[in-house]
Amino acid sequence: MFKLVRLQACAALVAVLCGLLFFGLRGAIWAGLGGLVCVLPSLLFACYLTYVTQRHGRAQVMAFFVGEAVKVVLSIGILVLVGLLFSGAHWGAVVMGLIITLQANFFAFLVKL
Repeated sequence: MFKLVRLQACAALVAVLCGLLFFGLRGAIWAGLGGLVCVLPSLLFACYLTYVTQRHGRAQVMAFFVGEAVKVVLSIGILVLVGLLFSGAHWGAVVMGLIITLQANFFAFLVKL
């Protein structure tokens, strides 16, 4: 699970480079924040699943679904916080960073993890 988080972090770095290319330095920062919206909840989810696995000896289905639900709520919450705290957010770069980072999940099957 942590390998997938590392792959998402690498995709977030690609998003930062794309933000730099398309929107300049300001866009690179906002694209990085968009990538963080995906990477941070995924990291917390991986830590939670590791904890559940070590405690019970195996991952439980209910723990997985609860963790996934919390991950989605955290991602949406972070996006809402960005909108509330930063009125000058570059939403094109934020969404681009988020989308590029989310696509790392699809490429995980191509990379030997």
